[in-house]
Amino acid sequence: MGLFTRKTVAHLQAEAAAEGEGSLKRALTALNLTTLGIGAIIGAGIFVLTGQAAAMYAGPAIVISFLFAGFACALAGFCYAEFAAMIPIAGSAYTYGYATLGEFVAWIIGWDLILEYLFSASTVAVGWSGYVVSFLRDVGITIPSQFTSAPLEHVTPPDAGFNIIKLFGEGWTHTGAVLNIPAMLIVGLITILLVIGIRESANFNNIIVIVKVGIVILFTLACIAYVNRANWEPFIPPSTGPGHFGWSGILRGAGVIFFAYIGFDAVSTAAQEAKNPQRDMPIGILLSLAICTVLYVAVAFVLTGIVHYTKLNVPDPIAVGIDAVGPALHWLRPIVKIGAIAGLSSVILVMMLGQPRIFFTMARDGLLPPVFGRVHPRFKTPWLATVLTGTAAAVVAGLFPISLLGELVSIGTLLAFLIVCAGVLVLRYTDPDIPRPFRAPLFPFVPIGGVLACGYLMKSLPLDTWARLIIWMVIGLVIYFTYSRRHSKVQRRAEDAA
Repeated sequence: MGLFTRKTVAHLQAEAAAEGEGSLKRALTALNLTTLGIGAIIGAGIFVLTGQAAAMYAGPAIVISFLFAGFACALAGFCYAEFAAMIPIAGSAYTYGYATLGEFVAWIIGWDLILEYLFSASTVAVGWSGYVVSFLRDVGITIPSQFTSAPLEHVTPPDAGFNIIKLFGEGWTHTGAVLNIPAMLIVGLITILLVIGIRESANFNNIIVIVKVGIVILFTLACIAYVNRANWEPFIPPSTGPGHFGWSGILRGAGVIFFAYIGFDAVSTAAQEAKNPQRDMPIGILLSLAICTVLYVAVAFVLTGIVHYTKLNVPDPIAVGIDAVGPALHWLRPIVKIGAIAGLSSVILVMMLGQPRIFFTMARDGLLPPVFGRVHPRFKTPWLATVLTGTAAAVVAGLFPISLLGELVSIGTLLAFLIVCAGVLVLRYTDPDIPRPFRAPLFPFVPIGGVLACGYLMKSLPLDTWARLIIWMVIGLVIYFTYSRRHSKVQRRAEDAA
């Protein structure tokens, strides 16, 4: 049984076209797919990570970080669009890897995507909690801090590197908190909504996207008159060490905020539920990416102009920015906080929509137990995988701080994007005659550029983040060689054919 046995594109296309009791419901239009992308992209990046990345890594030059990350995402986005139109099936980068680089690489991607989506939902839930607590405090309701923050906090020892004992034995402290209850609560509510149905979830997301994009634009227009140019000086703060300010800090900031661009990956996981995926998937992926990059850059400019970047290392930087302006914009504070709460809710929804569909596809291939591939007879959703994802995400959100979670998500996202770009490059040469409803332009420069840009951003992330990714992958390899390889349906078909 070869590690690099591939699923043929013809077989994948037949799976995508199959309908019946165990199939997913095709209910999503181009508008739904675009708003799914915006729903995932406009969220933690603007409402949480922009301030933290500016304060810790790039200063006002976080704008350059967003542009660099957006450029890398555009390269990957073209590659995703080509695959999603050609192979419109749930599973995203996992499925694309199976078609181009073989089962072993597909497993690595799938296991990586589990890390990516699980921790991204948890990350955003922690940010959601910060805005809810701040909003409730404004209306006179105070929740004790021990129930609104993580009980664990981690500061990486400067010389930790890949020393596993130091990595997991040093730097951890107990904050005195019990659990982040609001973060766990929102994950539970979103889980229930996702079990009920994809159309209901998409309609809920559409409404929220309209609200939060409107509020982001309102914040930008209202605050631009209060920008203090002195806050942008120096625009690129001098380096205080590798990855902290200077150009190395800008690149590390780009790597960290790359988490914010996970949205178009989430669009591709819903390909099997799109009404016309060949036409609508490229529209949803590329249009959502373009809209969100413009909004990110605008907000980053304004935010670092109205408040000094050193004050933005908080869970709710937009709220801090409004407070810094003073009484003139107090009317905007509750509006922005409500928008952030709603906006982050839609991000959690899209992240938790993507994760079970990857479970679903991997289970259908035999790489995970069949229970993950069960579809609810009434709602036509992968309900058991959704419940498991929700439970795990709630536990992680309740226990861990947002900074640690965000870095883990970024490296997982970058790895998935890198492999998708490599997959487009491989498949253009190995199967050049396959019908491609959408083709990534400027071949081979776009996929090669995507590989190089994503790889460089991965390199800029902290070593301890790499170490945790490696440990996660080792666990995945153990599962693959003890269970998945022996139960693989593709391997069995290859043996039967031989």
